Amino acid sequence: MYEVKKIKLNYFEIGGNVLTILAGPCAMENKDVLFSTAEALKNITQKLGINYVFKCSYDKANRSSINSYRGLGMEKGLELLAEVKKEFNLPIVTDIHNPSEAQPASEVADIIQIPAFLCRQTDMLVAAAKTGKIVNIKKGQFLAPAQMKYLAEKVTDSGNDKVVITDRGVTFGYNNLVVDMRAVPIIQELGYPIIFDATHSVQIPGGCGSYTSGERKFVAPLAKAAIAAGANGLFFEVHPNPDEALCDGPNMINFKMAEELFKICNDIFNLVRQ
Repeated sequence: MYEVKKIKLNYFEIGGNVLTILAGPCAMENKDVLFSTAEALKNITQKLGINYVFKCSYDKANRSSINSYRGLGMEKGLELLAEVKKEFNLPIVTDIHNPSEAQPASEVADIIQIPAFLCRQTDMLVAAAKTGKIVNIKKGQFLAPAQMKYLAEKVTDSGNDKVVITDRGVTFGYNNLVVDMRAVPIIQELGYPIIFDATHSVQIPGGCGSYTSGERKFVAPLAKAAIAAGANGLFFEVHPNPDEALCDGPNMINFKMAEELFKICNDIFNLVRQ
């Protein structure tokens, strides 16, 4: 493991000696799903002594089909995320899809996330940087890990050194992703904490034609492998009932699987750092 910059967030650090997990539903569906997920994951992570950031997207602008469910939109979505933040006292991460969303999102979110498909968009990175919030850049499936250096510089050269990088695999042939765990030390060597996205990495993009499929059974082995390789944190999409979710159901996990997997990954994290 390489020494990485520690990013302060509320009462904890991303990149420090405690595992950080970003987790929550994919596209925002309703208040009940948000609140039940936030409550369950807060309880699990508190019990295990894990740093926790609640994740949800108010809009999923890169869906496979124009008919795919996208979410509740920015205005309603940010309103509900603000309620989650207040009710459960949790930091929030959400993604933006154009530069104009950065400032409104930053009024609620503690971490502004740049989606993988949009990670090279300079105007978005600069707009996110100027909010002063932590910027989580998801590595595009079309990029090698070392190329993230130049994307991170777009943020740091804009006056914001609070950068986190999330890996989610690389495109391999048609309708498949593969994960190269060398990405963990390569990105850490750049000096940034690396989060591994264990649920998007098992997607089969466009695997069902008009929508993306996934292989949930591989979430656990990939998450454990990433932590064993030295990753600073993990990203999961979690839903009360993934098979009924309106977006990304095949690769999301439920509360029971989350608790079991969080515990194992936390044990590995602590063992690696002994």
